[in-house]
Amino acid sequence: MSTVTSLVQSVDWLALAPPTIAAAVALVVLVADLFLPAARKPLLGWLATAGLALAALSLLPLLNGDRRTFCLPAHPDVCSYAADPFALVIQFLVLGGALLTALLSIDTLKDQDLPAGEYWFLLLSSASGAALLPASRDLTTLVIALEVASLPAFALVGMRRGDRLSSEAALKFFLSSVAATAVMLLGVSFLYAATGSLHLSRVAHTLTDLPDPRLATLASAGVALTLVGFAFKTAAAPFHFWVPDTYVGAPLPIAGYLSVVGKAVGFSGLILVTVRGFPSYANVWAPALAVLAALTMTVGNVAALRQDPRRAHSAVRLLAWSSVGQAGYLLVPIAAAGYSHDPAHAIGSTVAYALMYAAVNLGAFAVAALVARTRPDNRLTDYRGLYARRPLAALALGFFLLCLAGLPPGIIGLFAKVTVFSAAVDAGLAWLAVIMAVNVVIALYYYLQWTTVLFRGAEEAEGTETPEAVPAGHPAPAAAVPAPLATAITLAAVLGIALSGAPQLVLRFASGALL
Repeated sequence: MSTVTSLVQSVDWLALAPPTIAAAVALVVLVADLFLPAARKPLLGWLATAGLALAALSLLPLLNGDRRTFCLPAHPDVCSYAADPFALVIQFLVLGGALLTALLSIDTLKDQDLPAGEYWFLLLSSASGAALLPASRDLTTLVIALEVASLPAFALVGMRRGDRLSSEAALKFFLSSVAATAVMLLGVSFLYAATGSLHLSRVAHTLTDLPDPRLATLASAGVALTLVGFAFKTAAAPFHFWVPDTYVGAPLPIAGYLSVVGKAVGFSGLILVTVRGFPSYANVWAPALAVLAALTMTVGNVAALRQDPRRAHSAVRLLAWSSVGQAGYLLVPIAAAGYSHDPAHAIGSTVAYALMYAAVNLGAFAVAALVARTRPDNRLTDYRGLYARRPLAALALGFFLLCLAGLPPGIIGLFAKVTVFSAAVDAGLAWLAVIMAVNVVIALYYYLQWTTVLFRGAEEAEGTETPEAVPAGHPAPAAAVPAPLATAITLAAVLGIALSGAPQLVLRFASGALL
């Protein structure tokens, strides 16, 4: 009798819990929206927030071990999903960022009259895809997770119906993303043709010794094309052109979500395909990423420096260009991994920096959302005298900006930049370290310029009228801050202060082997 090999793969539901819970709550929200009357729609926001909190808490049982699932029956070490330390850290970042975004969104939906059911369904769906991606260990799952995270984001950006900026932003984001995905899929097909496998471990093994030079050429093209798709998601230059208009047109919580969670998706995918999938082709991707890092940080910081403070939405545009510059810093350790004998250490520097960036950048967007409630144009000049009107919000924003700049008391920002700088120097990329140092100095100017504006007298504002205007010499009364928005700002500030007081909480990832 002949034996039949079973093709049934085991499923570890505990390992799959974080993305599965987010997806399940998304479906619950969508169904509940059909039955809830209009007056009860705000309950959907709290249900979505609770679902994201539950998904984040489901990471706790996974901390003790390296769990894998969807493994090949004949090869139990070849799996499509791995809940290893790298995946868990990025899932924590993604779900934590989505949770803060949900808190920011609760009042935004009421203020802008956005459809609650669709909004929360799309946000949770995107978060589930973003949580799936860092645990993906084959190219098919990576691409699917990337699209599950991205497709709902297109709709979220264009959620403000009838708003020209919103529609234009969604269209630009969609068209450029589809083009990048098409290029990436072409690269994946080349890699499959060259290696005969889609699992990253098998692709890496096969690429080390391709028998035919023509297959080696095909594989090199596949590596380069695959990187293009992830470079778009990370907003790396020259694939960054969609960022400023998309952030301005999107609801502010979604702009913050894209700046943090969208980047985490792109960087985790980039790390997996380069370090796990293509280590033998480091001579192809490492120089390319080093050049992209230098170009991205320079383009982002120079553009942020040139923002006109009186232009409408200049505060959001500055944060958008700043996020492009920060993407350049995040690319440095990934490029360094291609030159390093210990790529896991270099990757840890990117993870440490991403954790710092996520907390303080979402905090900055939260304060921007607060200011936008009374000044919808959100100009940089609108922040003049913020300390007189809302002292706690001004102090929080000042702290977030100093963290991004890497200045005390934002100690965590300084430490994170030093780890990235060290990764470049240790890998022998002195020229890239010098370019990074120059860009850090450029960024200091616009971060400090915005910070000083917060503490100037409100009467110095140039032609800025506010609904809070009162006679000169009297502080303007400030409306009450909505509780969810205040909670989001407080959480981000507490997290930033805690990390600045104990930077080892994040920086230990820079010295550990996550992959």
